[in-house]
Amino acid sequence: MVTSSRRAEVFAGAGPDRRFGGPGTAGERSMLIDFLGDQRATLEMKCAGLEGELARRSVEPSTLSLLGLVRHLAEVERRWFRRVLAGHDASPLFCSGDNADGDFDTVDCGPETVAASWAAWRAEVAFADRLVGEAPHLDINGHDAWRGTVSLRWVLIHMIEEYARHNGHADLLRERIDGSRGL
Repeated sequence: MVTSSRRAEVFAGAGPDRRFGGPGTAGERSMLIDFLGDQRATLEMKCAGLEGELARRSVEPSTLSLLGLVRHLAEVERRWFRRVLAGHDASPLFCSGDNADGDFDTVDCGPETVAASWAAWRAEVAFADRLVGEAPHLDINGHDAWRGTVSLRWVLIHMIEEYARHNGHADLLRERIDGSRGL
């Protein structure tokens, strides 16, 4: 007999799912911070319990992997918060002029690579959280060569969108690795 479950009910995460439980009537800043935090937690949940499997590619010719997503999102956090909003001269972590897709292309499954990738992502998230927490308002601006002048508000919305898109990829990658499905 085959039993059917909704995807939201079957993901084997670590402990109770506390994402997306923030108030529906909070202020703009609080809501943006909560939604971004929920998207970051989703990425961590999709990768929970995996080590070497994190580097498993989706399908040829794609270089997409869960570990590549972690590294890519570390680069994205670094770009928007550290370089654009804070104005730091911070070089890319995994990419270069010779390999613009180094976050995905140069991924191996060694434990050192996995640990370094997570450490880089967590450091960039921590920096972003400090910057957002210390910002006097959402209208502080930074300059990006691609987009021009952007506000902290725009960056937070863009980051939520960026994570949401890539968490959709993570859903499929995780299901391919071990069959885990869910939100």
